Amino acid sequence: MTASAPAASEPVQTGGHAGPPAVAWRPVLLIAGALGVVLLAVSARYGYHRDELYFRVAGRHPMWAYPDQPPVVPLLGRAVTAVFGDSLVALRVPAALFSAAGVVVAALTARDMGGGRRAQLLTAGAYAVCPFVVAAGHLFSTATLDLLLSATLVWLAVRWVRTRDQRLLLTAGAVAALALNVKYLAAFLLAGIVAGLLISGPREFLRRPAFPAAVLIAAAAAVPGLLWQADHGWPQLDMADAIAGKGDFGGRPGLIPFQILLTGVVLSWLWIYGLWRTFRSDDLRPFRFVGHAYLLLTVLFLVTAGKPYYLAGLWAALFAAGAVEIERNGAPRGWGWVPTVPVYAVTAVTTVLLTLPVYPVKWLADTPQPAVNADAAETVGWPRFAEQVADAYRSLPSGERDRAVIVVSNYGEAGALDKYGPDLGLPRAYSGHNGYWHFGRPPETGGPAVVVGPETTAGAAYLRRFWTDVRPVGRIDNGVGLDNQEQGKPIWICRGQRAPWAELWPQLKTLS
Repeated sequence: MTASAPAASEPVQTGGHAGPPAVAWRPVLLIAGALGVVLLAVSARYGYHRDELYFRVAGRHPMWAYPDQPPVVPLLGRAVTAVFGDSLVALRVPAALFSAAGVVVAALTARDMGGGRRAQLLTAGAYAVCPFVVAAGHLFSTATLDLLLSATLVWLAVRWVRTRDQRLLLTAGAVAALALNVKYLAAFLLAGIVAGLLISGPREFLRRPAFPAAVLIAAAAAVPGLLWQADHGWPQLDMADAIAGKGDFGGRPGLIPFQILLTGVVLSWLWIYGLWRTFRSDDLRPFRFVGHAYLLLTVLFLVTAGKPYYLAGLWAALFAAGAVEIERNGAPRGWGWVPTVPVYAVTAVTTVLLTLPVYPVKWLADTPQPAVNADAAETVGWPRFAEQVADAYRSLPSGERDRAVIVVSNYGEAGALDKYGPDLGLPRAYSGHNGYWHFGRPPETGGPAVVVGPETTAGAAYLRRFWTDVRPVGRIDNGVGLDNQEQGKPIWICRGQRAPWAELWPQLKTLS
């Protein structure tokens, strides 16, 4: 005889008793540890990503916010390099730990939905081999920490539904405060969770004093960044428009299909099944808010041209819902073969081949990885880039060289020259891109400028707005035929500056 679903005002009984199933700590930690070990094992291959090079510098220019992000990740990057040294491996250790911790959070979500050992392992395994999780875990980026914090927020909501422990609301407020200072995107997830609870219940959180206290904690943490944004004309809104206009991930039509790719083509059925079962299963009725949150945010991101990974914070809970239903009732008809070790293993191998730096770098351009994971291409060629800029700089007569400045087209290039330029005798590089514009303008030396980008045809006309004499002296070549953002960019020597930098610098400000 099937028990009726608990009333919305009652704590949820799971597994046929008042307490939840035991946590399968040993196998869950083994899965999490395996992911962490794999990520650390390849952390030194290829090189820095452009965002990592940016964070190295941004952390040395602390602000309440940046045009393209809140302050936590750059500050964390600064702390890591200060304590453990300025190395690629040191910077990527936190990313590996965040991803491994996400595996544990996913398993705990399954457990608080009533899942026993099998459901927890199915969930932990699906999360650990999820292509987006693995790709994000390889890089020190806002996405990596945001993914962990978002999954944690959903887990805390699931756990609160099960226990009604009001301390969880305060904990969620503290996690939300941190999440909002990692990515403003967290505000949409929080709104989705609250809306889901208002639609399907339980709604009693509105009557608990811990809820307004949690809201106050999160809001207070967001205020400094919002004040900075307001004082600078809300550049984050311009950034959102620029990102929406890129058209990557297939635009609006690709929102759902690319989620299937980002979660693993074969195993993606598990979270899709979980989504369906949140609306169909009496056992999952208390957690139906997860399904409502997903559908509401999907509609929102379809309207606003959001990216598929904006929904990634809900994937762990949806994996968990599917796994819990499989444990209780078996796989849906026709899919009994899917949740097996071989399929997870095949997905893991495919994920590694498509997301991690496992190929010799000279082969990378001939593999499908750059097409599937464009970030891989952005980790190749930075030392060579710096050397080629140094060649252009050294080509100047000594009298001009001492007064020359270097201006590059984006924060990755500027960050690369900050990392590798000093050993090549280069002065500091400047860029008007995103937060780098706020790090200072070039000095008034009266000398020439070594400029990287833009492209030759339009670039010469553009640069003549700022200099009277514009001449190309070379092109960037990463040496392995890899098509990334820097490949083929021209290097210019520009003379005859038309106005002081104080007047020109605002015109070089860009957001993308």
